[in-house]
Amino acid sequence: MELSEKTDSPRIYAASWLLSPISSPLSGGAILVRNGAVEESGTLKELKRHCSAPVRQYPGAVIIPGFVNAHTHLELTHFPSWKIRSAVDYHPRRFTDWIIQVIKVKRNLAPDDLMHSVNEGIRMCLESGTTAIGEILSDYSLAPLYSSSPLSGRLCFELLGHESGRFRKLLNGAISSAKECGGAFLPALSPHSTYTVGRANFAAIRDAAGKNSLPLSIHLSESTEEADFIFNSSGPIAEELYPFAGWREFIPEPTHCTSTALLDSAGLLNDATTAVHAVHLTLNDAEILKKRGVSVVISPRSNERLDTGKAPVALLKKFGIPLAIGTDSLASNDSLSLWDEIRFALDGFSGELSSGELFRMATVGGAEALSLGKSYGTLLPGSRADFQVVEAEGDMECILERVIVEGILKHTYVAGKRHAGGN
Repeated sequence: MELSEKTDSPRIYAASWLLSPISSPLSGGAILVRNGAVEESGTLKELKRHCSAPVRQYPGAVIIPGFVNAHTHLELTHFPSWKIRSAVDYHPRRFTDWIIQVIKVKRNLAPDDLMHSVNEGIRMCLESGTTAIGEILSDYSLAPLYSSSPLSGRLCFELLGHESGRFRKLLNGAISSAKECGGAFLPALSPHSTYTVGRANFAAIRDAAGKNSLPLSIHLSESTEEADFIFNSSGPIAEELYPFAGWREFIPEPTHCTSTALLDSAGLLNDATTAVHAVHLTLNDAEILKKRGVSVVISPRSNERLDTGKAPVALLKKFGIPLAIGTDSLASNDSLSLWDEIRFALDGFSGELSSGELFRMATVGGAEALSLGKSYGTLLPGSRADFQVVEAEGDMECILERVIVEGILKHTYVAGKRHAGGN
């Protein structure tokens, strides 16, 4: 539901609690919003002392930052229905089978299918409290849908392929689209993975990203099939995916190394790189990621659905590697809700990830992974007024846990304007 409130008029939003990932819970907290940004935060009593702006109160509720979903593919939001319509509605047995199924489904799409799917994905994000995303976009013509939406974040233009001439044209198109990226979205490049991008193209990606100051988002070590293919050029990817995609002639020589080591040798890992999934990492891989300043985005429900394993969270935390969380797409997940993802992760990584850590990963952690700056993921003065109103009550000792485990989202605000929820 979108309201007609004037975002340039100052307004105070108050609740029983104010929760931010980088400060202590504040009882009776409030934020003063002006021109779509948080001008001040504190208790309602403090704000009212020097500001006569109207107050919107939410008793029995908690105000928290809007979520940052650090890995999405909104193009695939309608995938479940497309799968049925395309007569390929089967449950893939292996990761490679799933990739082939996705390709089959996308080959049968009508011109407007992706547009409607993206619009539905945007709506679903807002309804579940997500206000910023790290979106992977394969059809660059859809970029205006994002720039005209209430969402913000990174629009990562996807790259894949082997033949150098065709890939160069794709890369040039991605750079052009990145330069035209508008709205509240910043551009990035997304070389899909080490097995879908020819190694001969790595240097061109590195140079283009450096020249244009574009971060990279890469699917990294998501499956054992990937690990086998990169190490010795064998397994289902070589035997089934490459022939299906018409890439048989591009099956590379074995590297006898991991995807992480391969990317590092090509100069594609740095503090502006986001590694997505990172399920099958070695100790040496973790050392490389830490040394290069790479952030990792985990997608627990997608990994569980595709039976690819679990991210080695304990190892990543041991090395102090920055973590974020994302839902991936509805091709491999049940919802685009980070609430659902967090609660699944809380159970799946019991003893490894706490409510506080997951709260941070879904807010400021996501913003940092996507290099969005300090305007996202917090309720600090100067931040964009993206916030959620969540029903939950409790004493100071457990309010965060109660919100994460039992909270009920009532409203989503973007730049001070309500875009989802009731009156």
